[in-house]
Amino acid sequence: MASASSRADSKTDDVTVDAGLLHNLLKRSGRLLARPALEAMEMVLEPSTPHQARVTVLAALTYLLVPIDLIPDLLPVAGFSDDLVALTALLGLCRNHITPEIRQRAQRRLERWFP
Repeated sequence: MASASSRADSKTDDVTVDAGLLHNLLKRSGRLLARPALEAMEMVLEPSTPHQARVTVLAALTYLLVPIDLIPDLLPVAGFSDDLVALTALLGLCRNHITPEIRQRAQRRLERWFP
């Protein structure tokens, strides 16, 4: 019996999975999700970014990552409203402070991390 790593395709219950296609999809998804995070990181590291913008980005990211919420996520709709506010603040700051140079540095890092 061939192992999963030695086969390009595997078949289970009449469903064929192309392992190469799945790998490429996951790799692209990782790149897609990593890009805005790397841009935000580069923005925080940029010396010309205003101190208040850095603090706000770090606070928003911390709030999104820490499991303690003002409104528990278990409550339908309302539970995610506080997360939406943090995300909106984060996106607004990034839109206002990410320069082409920051995007370029983030892109180079992305290419190193996801060749």
